[in-house]
Amino acid sequence: MIYLDNSASTYVKPKEVVKAVTDSLLHYTANPGRSGHKASIKTALKIEEVREKLASHYNVESGQNVIFSINCTQALNLAILGSAKDGGHVVCTENEHNSVLRPLEHLKRLNKISYSIAYQAQPTGITLEDIQKEVKDNTYMIICNHISNVNGAKADIKSIGAFCKEHGIIFLVDGAQSCGHVKLDMKENNVDYYTIAGHKGFYAPQSIGALIMNYNFRPEPITFGGTGTNSLELVQPNVFPERLESGTISSPLIIGLGAGLDFVEDNFKEINNKIDDLTTYLNYELIKMGIKSYTEPENANGVIAFNIKNMHSNEVADILNEKYDICVRGGYHCAPIKHKALGTLEQGAVRVSISYFNTFSEIQRLIYAIKHIYKDAK
Repeated sequence: MIYLDNSASTYVKPKEVVKAVTDSLLHYTANPGRSGHKASIKTALKIEEVREKLASHYNVESGQNVIFSINCTQALNLAILGSAKDGGHVVCTENEHNSVLRPLEHLKRLNKISYSIAYQAQPTGITLEDIQKEVKDNTYMIICNHISNVNGAKADIKSIGAFCKEHGIIFLVDGAQSCGHVKLDMKENNVDYYTIAGHKGFYAPQSIGALIMNYNFRPEPITFGGTGTNSLELVQPNVFPERLESGTISSPLIIGLGAGLDFVEDNFKEINNKIDDLTTYLNYELIKMGIKSYTEPENANGVIAFNIKNMHSNEVADILNEKYDICVRGGYHCAPIKHKALGTLEQGAVRVSISYFNTFSEIQRLIYAIKHIYKDAK
């Protein structure tokens, strides 16, 4: 089997991640922060190590700025719902995932906020000029998908962040597809909230994500419960990260994320060079065949979207799966506005998403399969 659906979830995990998760189930199974005994403290210290690693990786003040979540969707919901301002306005982009669009639409239907969508004037990605067209006097948050999960379009985070800082606007960046591929300095780029999906670019297990916060803003809690602190009080504690982490966190998954982060940092240049090379090669071959690619050559971020003539993308994906044992994704990728902007609402798009663990020969086999499907298509 050839697995090329890594934007949904990486399939091959580094041996270091497997070992870390196994080790955690043997040695770090006490509940961190819930007791004063040595087993609980041992686990809590291990969790704090991962917080500090993430804080260092994204250049935020401390591990207290790292809030663990069950996935990137929950982290985005925390940032959006926890920061909602009655009567306020939010700008997001055509590249947003439903994990951004649906909470915004929920707030809109409650008559709490309004929101606008910025569309790309340039094919390579969202720019500050695109965003500025939608900003209003009551805009309090700008949300920007860093790298599109549909076609790899990349936003100009630095310019948008500088604008947000100048105008006192919260800047939330969805890093589900960029984490592990793009090392972002949150202070330098004036990013207030950054969300990650551990099971993608950090090669961690599924069901672990994080909201990483800079120093300017803090969302209100959207879940309430046990935190291990101030247990006699009926109100949520004011200290972080406990204020935003209710209930037992998953030690094995967090420790696995820490190992994935170590793997990425140790191999960062090699990972990105390989993903760049494989993406560029595949895109070049698709264009050479006359196939419609929706990914710009400059956006060699491991994500390529294409269609074959009038075939529905799901049909192409099914043929690749059943006849050639190649896993890709067809359809709409939980990003309806992006598909509207691309003009692919009827077909969807075939998405190939590449991992460090994919090989040149696998991409060659994919190209061989696509050539035959293209030849047979009406």
